[in-house]
Amino acid sequence: MEYPVMIEKSSTGYGAYVPDLPGCVAVGETEAEVTRLIKEAIEFHLEGMRKDGEPIPNPSKVTLIAV
Repeated sequence: MEYPVMIEKSSTGYGAYVPDLPGCVAVGETEAEVTRLIKEAIEFHLEGMRKDGEPIPNPSKVTLIAV
């Protein structure tokens, strides 16, 4: 599965979250670090959902709009 991830730059580093998985977040000093950490967070989040018997949501479709 491939989930859409939002990565945002801040004054102190980067933050990432997964809109389809509320509470699944990561922070890092670099974009590469936050990308690695959010991947781990997604895996951990999905593992917890499976253990708890929760349904795993399908990834949302992403559309980019040129302006």
